[in-house]
Amino acid sequence: MSMDLKKTDSPNTSDSREETADKRIYEEITIAAGADAESIDPALERIITRKFDLHLLPWLFGIWLFAFIDRSNIGNAKIDGLTTDLSLTGTKFNTALAVFYIPYILIDVPSNWILKHIGAGWYLPALITAWGVVSALMGLTRSYAGLIVCRLLLGLFEGGLFGGMILYVSMFYRRHQILLRIGLWYCAAPLSGAIGGLLAAGLSRIHKGGYNSWPWIFIVEGVITVGFGLCSFFFLPHTPATAKFLTEEQRAGAIKRLQLDSRGSTSNAAVDYEKFDWRWVKMAFFNINTILLSFNFLFILVPIYSYSLFLPTIISGLGYKAITAQLFTVPPNVVAFLVVILCAYGSDHYKMRGPFVLGGCVLGIIGYIIMLTAESNAVKYGGTFFIAAGVFQMSPAVCAWLNNNLAPHYTRATGTGLQVGIGNCAAFIATFTYLEKDKPKYTAGHAINLGALVLIAITTIVTMLYCAKENKKRERGERDDRLGEGEEFLGYRHPHFRYTL
Repeated sequence: MSMDLKKTDSPNTSDSREETADKRIYEEITIAAGADAESIDPALERIITRKFDLHLLPWLFGIWLFAFIDRSNIGNAKIDGLTTDLSLTGTKFNTALAVFYIPYILIDVPSNWILKHIGAGWYLPALITAWGVVSALMGLTRSYAGLIVCRLLLGLFEGGLFGGMILYVSMFYRRHQILLRIGLWYCAAPLSGAIGGLLAAGLSRIHKGGYNSWPWIFIVEGVITVGFGLCSFFFLPHTPATAKFLTEEQRAGAIKRLQLDSRGSTSNAAVDYEKFDWRWVKMAFFNINTILLSFNFLFILVPIYSYSLFLPTIISGLGYKAITAQLFTVPPNVVAFLVVILCAYGSDHYKMRGPFVLGGCVLGIIGYIIMLTAESNAVKYGGTFFIAAGVFQMSPAVCAWLNNNLAPHYTRATGTGLQVGIGNCAAFIATFTYLEKDKPKYTAGHAINLGALVLIAITTIVTMLYCAKENKKRERGERDDRLGEGEEFLGYRHPHFRYTL
């Protein structure tokens, strides 16, 4: 049977086209795995997973790498003369950091709603290309006002990215496969600190065309981002059903395994045919997981953002000169890169999120205690390794955690967008944690981040206790009465669905 999922050209037959496509997909799934099959062939599943890994993850890694480089390179530019050239006195620099997050926060939920409608394979590359242009233009600005405008536009185009990428991964992988995949591209965040530091050390030496030092950090890195964004248009599929690198049998198997993994939370054969309904939006907003894990994400982003934006400043405050400070940002970020991958693998293997978040809290707390109490600069520098290893791995973990515990697609899209939106309010705290008047010790900034880590630990423990209690109720049959409401409307409330701890 041919697996032709293309639509006809008739403009007024959308519903009938989708119904026909649905029937075709159901028929293909029946051939590949059997209509009543409880599983698919493990060998087939390994091939599907490997193909998704090879065709999706390199591009997602690159997108997130350039996102973090272009977002945080302003920290590198600061110690290479940005604040002096643009007369950023007082808290102007911190304000420039903060305004980025205004559109970034507001766009998250609606961006996730339209991602599937436009097609994720086009939408995500469009975002990276647009912010690459803005990043390059930031290097041409000559005023504080120009910098503010560029930061606002950068936030607008980057705003839908993180939640969109998490949602995108969940459209291809099983629930307990996604954190490793998120980790494999999210580890680009700490790596961006290493690469960004090396690039900044070299680009800051350029003095040409009236632009000296820091503008070239923005210009060159922005142009590279645009090039990568344009290339990615041609390689990312929208959904498993449109993945041209899969055979018919593999495509059907990819759809079937997601249907089996949903545990009754959706009645659709494929995510392509999930339809928007305000019922799903309401379910996302009133899920306890959404509330707890959104605020958990907020607490996590306080140390992550302050660390990413101010690490060069912190190291410079230890007495190192500009280029040396840039290079010293590399080793702790490399350690964080490795820890993110290791923890993501372990979390998916054991199908648990909370214990790994708690482990990150312990490492981060140790790091900030060192920063607050140590007298030696070498020991304080060692504290940055603990901080990087602890805080970066927690971010993908709590996002995958919420993604695991919401279903179907539009509930997951809304909840993920809400989590990213609430979480990024942390930026208004993080961008004012390390103030010029507090250098070189930055005691207030370290104390704020230490407090955030304590709140992360508390929120994580409460979430784990709630999920464990709810799962036990479902195992005892105490939620079976919900089946009378109609299984197609239950989503994550289905008695067979289990929360990840």
